[in-house]
Amino acid sequence: MKKYSVNQYIELLNKNNLLITTIHCNHILNEKIEHVSYNSKDILPRTLFICKGANFKEEYLQSAIKNGAMVYVSEVEYSVNIPCILVSDIKISLSVIAAYYFNYPADKLNVIGVTGTKGKSTTSYFIKYILDEYKKSTGLKDTGIISSIDTYDGKDTVKSLLTTPESYDLQELFYRSLQNGVENVVMEVSSQALKYGRVHDVEFDISVFLNISEDHIGPIEHPNFEDYFDSKLKIFAKSKIACINLDSDDSDVIYHRAKHDANQIVTFSTKNSKADVYGYHIRKEGLKTFFCVKTKSFEKEMVLSIPGLFNVENALAAIAVADYMKIPEKYIYLGLSIAKSEGRMEIYHSNDEKIVSIVDYAHNKVSFEKIFDTTKREYPDRKIIAIFGCPGNKAEIRRKDLGEEAGKSANKIYLTEDDPAYESVEQISNEVIQYLKKYNDNYTVIEDRSAAIKEAVKFVADSKEKYIILILGKGNERTQKVAGGLVPYKSDMVNILESIHDYENSHTISNSNH
Repeated sequence: MKKYSVNQYIELLNKNNLLITTIHCNHILNEKIEHVSYNSKDILPRTLFICKGANFKEEYLQSAIKNGAMVYVSEVEYSVNIPCILVSDIKISLSVIAAYYFNYPADKLNVIGVTGTKGKSTTSYFIKYILDEYKKSTGLKDTGIISSIDTYDGKDTVKSLLTTPESYDLQELFYRSLQNGVENVVMEVSSQALKYGRVHDVEFDISVFLNISEDHIGPIEHPNFEDYFDSKLKIFAKSKIACINLDSDDSDVIYHRAKHDANQIVTFSTKNSKADVYGYHIRKEGLKTFFCVKTKSFEKEMVLSIPGLFNVENALAAIAVADYMKIPEKYIYLGLSIAKSEGRMEIYHSNDEKIVSIVDYAHNKVSFEKIFDTTKREYPDRKIIAIFGCPGNKAEIRRKDLGEEAGKSANKIYLTEDDPAYESVEQISNEVIQYLKKYNDNYTVIEDRSAAIKEAVKFVADSKEKYIILILGKGNERTQKVAGGLVPYKSDMVNILESIHDYENSHTISNSNH
């Protein structure tokens, strides 16, 4: 981190056409800034404080001043006793200042960005596992990751709160990764991050565009699909190499935008044999998925240890990245063969396989379509139970999409909580029911998610038919967003494991009594 003067920050903002004016700054122009922050709880003497956030309150600035803030950056002037730098866009200003403060760490890393409606986490981890296997052979540092699951900077792993962190936090992660000897960082890139400038000062050496379908449509996210899609497409203008899925909906639009904005395109597909990376002969054997892949460098059979035939597309994306990076095929094979992504297509079953469950983060139309389709194909002898909910106060389109997809594909449905925020679980569930009942009237509302999972396992245990339980929407998440805070939640994985344990204990006791 470099210590720049107040005037240097002013010049930086002016150069980026963000500066409106300065107020009472003349006497501190040559003063050095010791720290930069947008968090009023993270203040040191001589801090440049950035008034960022839709819910920003003047009391946060007052607190920052009390703790040592020397000057503040804002879109509005406040009645306080320290100088002000007025800017036209506080979100972009935060990104510009953060990149400058941390001395542009992303420029010194190989940054791989992954975007799409479905599969970002799995693809990111596929890439990480491949690169890590290769790094083992060289003795160099393993790959950093920034995902909706967790972040890893070469030293510490931390659970994530956002798919893509705020721009300041992102630049700090890049800085720490660089300090820890990391060379490659793979990161999920959300539509919000692209729309609101969190990655404004990040250039991607390689980007991946997986797929697109309606999601995150609502008053506080994207007003319509066009805005959502266009936000996603912005990644190409920040990419040297663009890896795109020819099997995606709107692939022609994606291809032409990538061709216009990126320096080079690498394509992957399971349908088009002319793609740069072509996957074929896809099949499930036991709990593993096998497929063949042909690239310009090699042709080889690959294996995935996680279920879900749709994960082949994610694997092809990772292969496209690795092949472009000239990673030898044996490390690609090794990485994919052991790769996993916590809370994504994780199978849990009892010893007698009476109880079989998949925990997955599927939470939108395309992910629901894919998980139901693959479950029907991979478990044709089992009926489907779906446990899911919809978030409150955002992405209202999901209530229709998930209700319809579950109604068409599941034999039995448990509606439950999934980050209800300021809405009631009952209200959200009733909206979902409007859509699913057109196809299916076998549904139950159990607001407590842990109780819903236990009830589903009990139902299967008592049934003479074979079922598979799909627990969808939260993956590895260990909190529920309720009202204005986060409430602890065991996680779907812990709940299903506990329920299976209870089943096996009762089953053992029952058998011993005969």
